[in-house]
Amino acid sequence: MSTGDFPRLTTERLLLRVPEAGDFERYAQMLADEDSARHIGGVLERGAAWRRFLQMPGAWLVQGFAMFSIVDRADGRWLGQAGPWQPDGWPGTEVGWALHPDAAGRGIAFEAATAAIDWAFERLGWSEVIHCIAPDNLRSQRLAQRLGSRLRGPVRLPVPFDDAVVEAWGQSRQSWRPATAGTAADQGT
Repeated sequence: MSTGDFPRLTTERLLLRVPEAGDFERYAQMLADEDSARHIGGVLERGAAWRRFLQMPGAWLVQGFAMFSIVDRADGRWLGQAGPWQPDGWPGTEVGWALHPDAAGRGIAFEAATAAIDWAFERLGWSEVIHCIAPDNLRSQRLAQRLGSRLRGPVRLPVPFDDAVVEAWGQSRQSWRPATAGTAADQGT
């Protein structure tokens, strides 16, 4: 399969597409940054970051969905990732996000997550989305609230993350539509 066989979503500022090899440098920078990596499994050295990077393209091939790379439409720079995620044993149909340190605080995660949630409900037929968030990750909790999600309580992640303390934030497809009328991204293919 070529990357042209996968969906591409566009928003006002962003392109969401399947990860490509050229995204890796900035992905590795994100996972080397303590603040950026803290709530997504921790800091990783380059070789481990490469192996984790390959999870998303692999999930696209096997499951038909995964997190999208978030790319700045103006300059083509990789900003992070956002999208549907449901590994084996996961506590629900998640839409997650992670940003490169220089992309934080600009509304990019909200814009990308909104497009990804629209896509998950419309193209994957999901009836609900969750966001697995650590209790001390206040920034992601605020984003989940802004997206219309509510705290559902503690959940357990599968091995190797089974020791992580996380809570599920989420909402149903029915509660999403009224809250986001008119914000859908151009769904591409």
